[in-house]
Amino acid sequence: MISVRQALSLIQKHTVTPVATEVHIEQALGQVLAKDILSPIAMPPFTQSAMDGYAIRLSTDPKYKVIGESKAGDNIGYEIKKGEAVRIFTGAVIPEYTDTVVIQEHVEIKGNNIFITKLPAKGANIRLKGEQLSKNDLVLTKGHKINEASIGLLAGLGVQKLKIFQTPKTGILVTGNELQVAGTPLIAGKIYESNSVMLKSALKRNGFGNTNIYNVRDDISYTNKVIKKALSENDVLLISGGISVGKYDFVREALLSNSVKEVFYKINQKPGKPLWFGARDKKRVFALPGNPAASLVCFYIYVLPELRRQKGFTNRDLKISSGKLSRAQENRSGKSLFLKAKVNNTSVEILDGQSSAMLHSFSQANALVLIPESKKIIEEGEKVEYLELGYE
Repeated sequence: MISVRQALSLIQKHTVTPVATEVHIEQALGQVLAKDILSPIAMPPFTQSAMDGYAIRLSTDPKYKVIGESKAGDNIGYEIKKGEAVRIFTGAVIPEYTDTVVIQEHVEIKGNNIFITKLPAKGANIRLKGEQLSKNDLVLTKGHKINEASIGLLAGLGVQKLKIFQTPKTGILVTGNELQVAGTPLIAGKIYESNSVMLKSALKRNGFGNTNIYNVRDDISYTNKVIKKALSENDVLLISGGISVGKYDFVREALLSNSVKEVFYKINQKPGKPLWFGARDKKRVFALPGNPAASLVCFYIYVLPELRRQKGFTNRDLKISSGKLSRAQENRSGKSLFLKAKVNNTSVEILDGQSSAMLHSFSQANALVLIPESKKIIEEGEKVEYLELGYE
């Protein structure tokens, strides 16, 4: 049995290098850039008006003669002289020799003339060419997660395609004759299967959608066959249940039969001790505990960081913060504890219902408190570290 730190190190040692691919900008939301992007043009591409008003060569005389109009999309070559103005609209090209835009609310119109009622500062209401970006400036760096603002920025620069890291294909394999699909009356001796729905939802919330689901009965031949298929169709395979050494637990044997090398099995932690991790070529397998809360803990601590590494993220782990414990907590297990908790400002409340089978407390939690295996007791008010789950 290995420590939490050793398990994390071994998974990282066996990580898969992210694979780059090119996609259209409209398919890039939530993806991670695989290459720096330099601006192909200046932004703005020309000096333009930031407001509706009048473009002028600023002087102390409040009177200007209006000689024309310029709206967005026009490319009219006005030659502005002193005492002249051009009616201009937001986004329109600033005529040559003008240096200021006075907004329309600050002028009075009399025939073909305007009279400025509130004198602006020189250069007011003008966006200079390249004010935001010059040509070949660094726009976004490798490792940046593309959001809607990123897409708007790139579209405005004329970028249509970009290099991103591929999202690894994920599969969930669920084992157990005792499992029953929800929606029908529960048969005596059966339980409703929830782990695949839970894990698929966790994957989707974290940007790993389109997960394949596989179900196997407790039969070695069938388990072998389904694992072989799942490995061929996915980059990362999550297995729920069947990893122990009971008479009807066939997952470990089937994985080894499919040439998946065992990297480690069992971690000195609670919940989530019976975690199995293995590798075959560029395939990675996490055989998670069957108990739902233990399964979800292992997902956040071990699976999600590996998926994020393969997707090219630079920030792979859940955010670690600290706060003060609202009541004392013992650890007589000799194991590292991951405890479901509710954080309110800087106060950390360890929730009741810490059993590896209990999801009710997990549904109320927004953090996982880590208590190291060497720590026997944490007093009320003592500072503890916790992982932010990102739940609202």
